Parts: sequence; C-alpha cells; structure tokens
Amino acid sequence: MAEKQLKLCGLLVMLLVCNMNAYLVRGQEDGAGSTERKALAPALFIFGDSLIDNGNNNNLASLAKANYFPYGIDFNGGSTGRFSNGYTMVDTIAELLGLPLIPPYSEASGDQIRYGVNYASAAAGILDDTGRNFVGRIPFNQQIKNFESTLDQITGILGAPDVSQSVAKSIFFIGMGSNDYLNNYLMPNYNTKYQYNAQQYADLLSEQYSQQVTRLYNLGARRFAIAGLGLMGCIPSILAQSSNGICSEEVNQLVLPFNTNTKAMINNLSANLPGSRFSYVDTRNMFQDLLANAGTYGFSAVNRGCCGIGRNRGQITCLPFQTPCPDRKQYIFWDAFHPTEAVNILFGQKAFNGNTEFAYPINIQQLASL
Repeated sequence: MAEKQLKLCGLLVMLLVCNMNAYLVRGQEDGAGSTERKALAPALFIFGDSLIDNGNNNNLASLAKANYFPYGIDFNGGSTGRFSNGYTMVDTIAELLGLPLIPPYSEASGDQIRYGVNYASAAAGILDDTGRNFVGRIPFNQQIKNFESTLDQITGILGAPDVSQSVAKSIFFIGMGSNDYLNNYLMPNYNTKYQYNAQQYADLLSEQYSQQVTRLYNLGARRFAIAGLGLMGCIPSILAQSSNGICSEEVNQLVLPFNTNTKAMINNLSANLPGSRFSYVDTRNMFQDLLANAGTYGFSAVNRGCCGIGRNRGQITCLPFQTPCPDRKQYIFWDAFHPTEAVNILFGQKAFNGNTEFAYPINIQQLASL
C-alpha cells in the first residue's frame, strides 16, 4: 500500500504545483517529435454536455454515446466518445492554452490528470432530471462532485496550499444548458413547458446554475469561461421538424432569456465572489456570424448534417458505420445536433482570442494571463 501511494505521489507531484506565471508543457507528438512550450495556465477543467464530452458516457448504460465509427473519423485517436468527426471546441482551447488534450474523468488517473480533467457528459443538464430519456448521464451536480473527488485525491498527497494556488490559476470551462431545453423543456414527456413560460424556466435554470458555479468557486475555482447557448433553432434536428427547412425562430427566442440571465449571473458573481474572473463565450453571436458569412469561412452546407438520416439529415442522428459526407470541412453540422470539427476549431479560436463580440468582457487568453 505504501509503495503504491509513493508511486502515485510521484506521478501527481507534477500536477499543478508550479506557482510561476508560465508553465512548461511537453508538446504533443508530431512528425518532428515533441517540443516544449509555455502553457498559459496550469490546467483546464471542463464541465458540460455532448458538445464537449470526450468519452465519459462510453461505459455508462446510456443511449447518448459516440464511441463508434464514423464519430472520430478525422480524430487521431478514432472514436473516443467525442460527438464530432474530430476535435471539440475545448480540444482547440486546450491546445491554444499550451496544454495537451484533456482526458475524460472516466479514464483519467495518475500522471494523466496533471493538466486537468474533462467531466462533461452527453445528455447532461443543469437540472438533474434533464436527459433522463437517454438513461445514463452525469448531470452538472454530479460533475462537480467528481471534480471534488479529484481534488480530494490530489490534496491528500500534495497538501492543500499547493493545490489551492494552482487550481486558482486554472481555467474552468463550463458549457451547460442545451439539454435543459432539447432534452427537457422541448420533450413531450416533460411537464416543464406547462409549468413555466420561457422567462420563468430561464430563471429556474439560472438560480440553480449560479449555485453550482458558486460551489466550484468554494472548491477553489477562480477563472471561469462560461459558454452561452447557440442558435438551437438552426440545428438539423430542429430544422427537420418543419418542411420549409429554415431556422425555428420560436426555439431561438425560447433560449434567449437563458443567455441574458447567464450574462447577468456572471456580473453578479463577479461582484460577490472575491478574486473571481469570468469570460462569457457568446456562442449565439458566433453562430450568427458563421451563418451570415458561411461562404467566407469556407462552408457551403449550412442546414444539414454531414452524417444523419431524413430531412436535413437530422431526423435520425449519425448511426454506427453510416457513411458520412466526404467534404466534411464544408459542413457546419456533423450530425443532427453537433458541429463539425471545422466549426469547433473556429469557435475555440474565437473563444480564446476573439473580440468582445464573441468573448466578453475578456477572452480566454486574457483570462489565463491575469
């Protein structure tokens, strides 16, 4: 037992202990071998849903999984559980921070966790009841508990002062809320739409959301990047529900109060949580800009999935071993719900170093440099 603990200590001693302003990270292997570069933050901790899940649902009894071909067709590791043909948005952000790709909580251990952990889970929501149609998923509340378990493991070995200092300099990326609409409010077997109007539901979510972010703050988090909801009325799954193939303004308007509330939540928490700093990642503005300038960005297919079945390739999402479109870099959407790698990379770049139209009041690069 003592020998195992000593070995684990050796692996974890490198975790987030450095209290310098810049951190040396071993670069990922490429054709020329690995290189050292400075990281802007000691670690990246990720909380969210299928937009940024990278495998946490793989071993769950869940209908929300992506660990099969053709998911990951353009990813070096193949079908890892990412709901994309390749990178997710946070993969890009991790690389831009100078960090390696962050492992999923379900697989992370020892030396793997020294640059952060991804706790995101497909079908997860702010509300625990969200996503129950998919059976297994890890709601935001449980994701926070999983982070707490990670902290306990590290603190028991390294001691609270070192861990506390490093966690305070780490980036906490949170992208929640999509499923609280798609797989709760808009689902026929949920009563929430009859209990709350759009504003009341957004208020319910925001109250819970604020408590959850505060819990992370109380666990030592200080630098938060919180993503708003995109134009959910424009995803292939929603487009496929009408014959005209145009965005559902009703759905886009439905989620608008949530984004407004999230911005207000950030302002309130900034004023009331000493030492906290926030970046609001405006996914809605990113999507509006992308759809208005699709050709400029190199996209020609804007209203259908690259892999899916039916109208807009969005009535049934990407099935195992289905043949996807060959020109994936020209598609905005990979399947019925999720963007392609090309869009994820673009949005990750805008979140990292974009102007205040896309990241407010500061971007993630500025957040990490504080």
